[in-house]
Amino acid sequence: MTLVIGLTGGIASGKSTVANMLIEKGITVIDADIIAKQAVEKGMPAYRQIIDEFGEDILLPNGDIDRKKLGALVFTNEQKRLALNAIVHPAVRQEMLNRRDEAIANREAFVVLDIPLLFESKLESLVDKIIVVSVTKELQLERLMKRNQLTEEEAVSRIRAQMPLEEKTARADQVIDNSGTLAETKQQLDEIITSWAEYKNTVR
Repeated sequence: MTLVIGLTGGIASGKSTVANMLIEKGITVIDADIIAKQAVEKGMPAYRQIIDEFGEDILLPNGDIDRKKLGALVFTNEQKRLALNAIVHPAVRQEMLNRRDEAIANREAFVVLDIPLLFESKLESLVDKIIVVSVTKELQLERLMKRNQLTEEEAVSRIRAQMPLEEKTARADQVIDNSGTLAETKQQLDEIITSWAEYKNTVR
């Protein structure tokens, strides 16, 4: 039995750090963001749909989609954001399911779906267990400003665009507090994976 784990968190909470730790353990991690980028590349069905919806102004000189331009467009316009999601999300979901099912067919012990907006997109049914990576509000703001070179106002607005971290942690099966050292984060992850491996063995 393969245990399907959903990995999520808030923006700049350190979810990618935990994902990398899982990969180091040899666990398959299916990253929604990477699949979303691949889904809008030239030649993919979503690429043509996005141009039809948003026009050729969003293209770079080489024909690729200008992600920054498209991001700025949808970030300030709810209708355009929903239109983009309606194109990209089904394609991403299908590819994630294909890769998840492949891991299950290969009888892998665990497979992780790394989905930043797991709760917001109501994708809980795709997984058996959910890990939320959390940090303090102060640290989240500080890391986001530093990582993305944002003003405090810009960073706060991006954090507020997501479901509050407290709400995500309340809905998680396990929470990793990533406010401390990398070693502390890794120890928490190790304990979760060990306990779930034991759980899997008892319910076979």
